[in-house]
Amino acid sequence: MKKIFKTVLTVAFAGLVFNACETTDLDLRVSPNDLAISQADPNLILNSIQLAGVSNMDRFNELSAQLTRIEYMTGRIYFNNFQGNIMNSVWARTYSSEFNLAGDTGVDVGLFTNVDALKQINANSDINYDFHVAVGQTIKAYSLLLLTDFIGQAAFTQAGNPDEFPAPILDDGPVVYDGALSLLDEAEALFATNPPTQGATDFYYGGDSTKWIKLINSIRLRTHFLTGNTAAFNAVIAGNNFISDIEDDFQFQYGTRVLQPDTRHPEYEDDYGPTGAGGYLSNWLMETMRVKEDPRIRYYFYRQVEATPGADADPDEQFLSCSLFSVPQHFIDGGYTTFCSVPNGYWGRNHGNDEGTPPDGFFKTAYGVYPAAGRFDDNSFEPIGLGQGGGGAGIRPIVLASYVDFWRGAMATTPAAKAEFLRSAMEKSIAKVQSFGAVDGNADKSFEPTETEVSDYIDDTVAAFLAASGDAQEDIFAEQYWIAQWGGAQEAWNYYRKTGYPTTLSPSWEPDPGPFPRSFFYPQDEVITNPNLQQRADLTNQVFWDTNPASPAFPQAN
Repeated sequence: MKKIFKTVLTVAFAGLVFNACETTDLDLRVSPNDLAISQADPNLILNSIQLAGVSNMDRFNELSAQLTRIEYMTGRIYFNNFQGNIMNSVWARTYSSEFNLAGDTGVDVGLFTNVDALKQINANSDINYDFHVAVGQTIKAYSLLLLTDFIGQAAFTQAGNPDEFPAPILDDGPVVYDGALSLLDEAEALFATNPPTQGATDFYYGGDSTKWIKLINSIRLRTHFLTGNTAAFNAVIAGNNFISDIEDDFQFQYGTRVLQPDTRHPEYEDDYGPTGAGGYLSNWLMETMRVKEDPRIRYYFYRQVEATPGADADPDEQFLSCSLFSVPQHFIDGGYTTFCSVPNGYWGRNHGNDEGTPPDGFFKTAYGVYPAAGRFDDNSFEPIGLGQGGGGAGIRPIVLASYVDFWRGAMATTPAAKAEFLRSAMEKSIAKVQSFGAVDGNADKSFEPTETEVSDYIDDTVAAFLAASGDAQEDIFAEQYWIAQWGGAQEAWNYYRKTGYPTTLSPSWEPDPGPFPRSFFYPQDEVITNPNLQQRADLTNQVFWDTNPASPAFPQAN
């Protein structure tokens, strides 16, 4: 599992313990190991909630991106890759306790417990903590929605009350969705009063309640899109108070500190170290962007070499053994001829390649300047190392203005309207990505795309979309949506299960990887401790808004 950035939680825990230890009364009514709510600092509780939220987003992003080829997936068989432990950390972080930072000496309490604590503090205090409660409710609601999207159900009506419900039942998707939307309603009502932050650190919007309301409405939009609620979707649009500009994007900002704690972007931490790039990037995404001459490619990926074995360099058995292989028949049958090697030094791996890890850390392609704040690719073809590029001060994209335009396009009723949203989404995505060029101060910016190149690319893509029809048209739209989700792809798997597009994905490494996952197993830790829960037999259970044919017939590309 990737390391997740967290910050002040260790301080929070230490501060609370220190306060508890000052008590000299031996007739304690509260165990010194279980701090009373009255002893807790609301600002530190809010920090924990915010960091738990981005920690969950990191996990959702990773799993969704792997399934949709935005990121590389190791392991040939879906069933073996995604066992019951996959959702343990997200579940614990939501309901009980889970570390938000590697090496943290304190335990970070779950979202339900922390939000309830803030509500109790607010109810019993003369100080107005409405802002804290509203932020907590919003993050809790979005986590619940995604948790439901990933496993089909979640604990809601019996959650957060262990005395009465020590083994809570799981509610079906519609119940959790309705509950999460109610939490957003409550949060919006609090934000609408523009409550004071009381010195709290808002990691996302700097205490701006108006931006939080735009986020709430944007979460509603993605929810109504998934459930097909056109009337509710259009009602939010009519209100004209959602994320529509880049400056309102919901994202988490990382730092450059290396130790105690490490605040750098997780992908930067994985790649920019003494052993070179840690993981592999997706051949499908790199090849798609390379062929399209996408202007974002130099920002997304940093190439350490200028040629790839088996493509434009001699095959290399030691570092890229599959470069010696012939294209397998199931690739040819699918019309996909790029196998193992992407030209021009884009050194990654195909979906499901499980060949092991040779010492290729200074050869394979690394994360670039967006969103991980690595290096901009200026054809220098140099090995990566500690501190290079932007030092890891990147972002975790969560809900962006470009995503909202793609949702609006998906709900549009005519190709012309859909094309306008496609154009707007691409413009916003590319502008945001290009702004990260300044993060790498040592790069040769002459390799950045010109305004003309960018506008031509957008014009050509929109023209191709309007000239196409059927699957070909939907593929163009979906490919652009997925390219825009680089670094924050938690919604990609949802879109894929909802629409089946794009159909242009490369095949799995394994000819028969098993049915494509439509949801994950229940968290195994919860199955072990909850007698009301029995583990599923496979990954084919469809979430309530996924009304498409069963796997393996759907999605088409799998």
